[in-house]
Amino acid sequence: MNQEFELIPAIDLKDGKCVRLQEGRLSHATRYSDDPLATALRWQELGAQRLHLIDLDGAFSGSTAHLGLIRSIIRELRIPVQFGGGLRTLDQIGRILDLGAGRAILGTVAVEKPELVAEAVKRYAGAIVVGVDARAGLVAVRGWVDQSIVTATRLALGMKDLGVERLVYTDVSRDGMLTGANVDETEQLARAAGIPVIASGGISGPDDVRALWERRRSGIEGVVLGRALYEGKLDYRDLAARAAAWS
Repeated sequence: MNQEFELIPAIDLKDGKCVRLQEGRLSHATRYSDDPLATALRWQELGAQRLHLIDLDGAFSGSTAHLGLIRSIIRELRIPVQFGGGLRTLDQIGRILDLGAGRAILGTVAVEKPELVAEAVKRYAGAIVVGVDARAGLVAVRGWVDQSIVTATRLALGMKDLGVERLVYTDVSRDGMLTGANVDETEQLARAAGIPVIASGGISGPDDVRALWERRRSGIEGVVLGRALYEGKLDYRDLAARAAAWS
């Protein structure tokens, strides 16, 4: 299994701004920038090799809400972008990939319309990533507002069977909380699924990243970095240097 480990800055879009939520709750949003494009370029300048871009308004509404801004970010960056938020039809998926996104992250449809995921994989193969967003082991959908009865492991295995090659696993209860990554559950999911997993949620500092890096042979291939970056608890260049030294 590929042992490279990616440090992936996140940009979450809401009302055209760059924000972070706590546990996915709109009532707990913190705005960090009025210029998401400038923020994306900053992460690229600091050495990021990939950007994690999420349309929060799209995740809640089911329809991409920032198409012009998303287009600008993808076109201005030299690094690949993985995009998610409101991708619930093949047309929406195709539109984002046509704009130049390297990966399309599917969430709600993976639970509600797995046949659509199967068709997307046939059309776009490795560009399709499934977001496994779980609270207490059960997958949350529709912007994490609704709780399904599907377990994270069951969804992961089902997506692997459909040909999905990569997952992003988020512990919703830790997302934006700076309480530490759920390293054990991320590792368990990666081992069970047998395909690469990108960890997300709860990162509070370098030790969390190191803990995930140490489990990379289980299939954890990277980590999404959000609030800890924006609040200075992580310095991207310093973290990248540390990770290089770990290797």
